[in-house]
Amino acid sequence: MLLAIDVGNTHSVFGLWDGLEWIAVWRHTTDPDMTEDELAAWLRPLFEINGLEWKLEDAVCASVAPAVNETLDRLCERWFGLKLKFVRGGQSIGLEVDYHPVASVGADRLANALGALQKYEPPLIVVDFGTGTNFDVVDAESRYVGGAIMPGVLVGSEALFRKAAKLPHVDRLSLVAPQSAIGKSTVESLQSGIVLGYAAAIDGLVRRIRTELGGDCRVIATGGLGAMFHGLCETIEAFEATMTLDGLRVAAARLV
Repeated sequence: MLLAIDVGNTHSVFGLWDGLEWIAVWRHTTDPDMTEDELAAWLRPLFEINGLEWKLEDAVCASVAPAVNETLDRLCERWFGLKLKFVRGGQSIGLEVDYHPVASVGADRLANALGALQKYEPPLIVVDFGTGTNFDVVDAESRYVGGAIMPGVLVGSEALFRKAAKLPHVDRLSLVAPQSAIGKSTVESLQSGIVLGYAAAIDGLVRRIRTELGGDCRVIATGGLGAMFHGLCETIEAFEATMTLDGLRVAAARLV
């Protein structure tokens, strides 16, 4: 069984692959103060609840939070007797990268590209909705050629609420598309500007990227809010909840 860990700035996703499918996917707050033993105390009951043996054959990680890497490494070594494999560059996972400097590409972005290439023909754009929204672009020759990074919709809205004292706070559950772009209340106006405005920004950037690629390409969403924007954005064709984990699964077989 393979454990794949996608460490984001806000949350980390832990997925278990049994060779055929993801049999469990769990989320945890990314906390650099947690020890390997505290992580094991959280993780082991989840194995038990799902009727799974506390045992792994392999483990792989894409991390954008270096402060937790050593803890995850110790978790795998102490509790599973494994050396955790980290995605650190395209060359090690068989992905050509055209980016400057090459080593600065986030591991999660490389995993997204790798995961997308396992299911779709290039050229491709993966839009990953997380703390930031990443656009990861793969050209027709299956090369990772860069992309774009936007503030995540929740990060942007929180900044607005902090700076505008009279605006009511709209929490994540209330961030839904309103019936009309013309809001009839302050909450509806915020929903229009934040949700519909963000969807329009996604579409606009995708269209620019498509033009620079020189033609049409597949656009796939992933990440926490990807499902919602899949339904709102005209350019997004599919939502893949486990895209980053899928890329990590492929990377695990290529890393030594």
